[in-house]
Amino acid sequence: MKPMNFEILTATQEEAQFIDNKIVELNKSQVPFTQTQTFLSKNYVIKDNGIIITGVNACIYVWCILYIDVLFVDNNYRNKGLGSSLLQKVELEAKEIGATLAHLDTFNFQALDFYLKHGYEVFGVLEDCPKGHKRYYLKKSF
Repeated sequence: MKPMNFEILTATQEEAQFIDNKIVELNKSQVPFTQTQTFLSKNYVIKDNGIIITGVNACIYVWCILYIDVLFVDNNYRNKGLGSSLLQKVELEAKEIGATLAHLDTFNFQALDFYLKHGYEVFGVLEDCPKGHKRYYLKKSF
């Protein structure tokens, strides 16, 4: 048997995309995708006098599942319903194309209560992430 000769290298952007594409191919071979466009970005901002004060970065992926990556509200604009408006917008758009599930994660120092108020439920907790804190994984069925 020929000895293996491999090395670990930093991936280029193209190589990283190749790896992403390979896992998408594997996933599709195991569970057929239920949406035409593999990833639908749903990124929105709210501005005040041209300055971004609130934003959401989300996507609806391969099986019509909504993933909320980031939802941010500037401290000066919290508790005014802006985050709720953005969350409801991406949830509605996901439901309109057939989504029945959304998921996200948040830290104990971020917005756990906000998401619980909006019907999300915790399905996992990562302790000491970062040290002395918790990372919560949440989901919501539509």
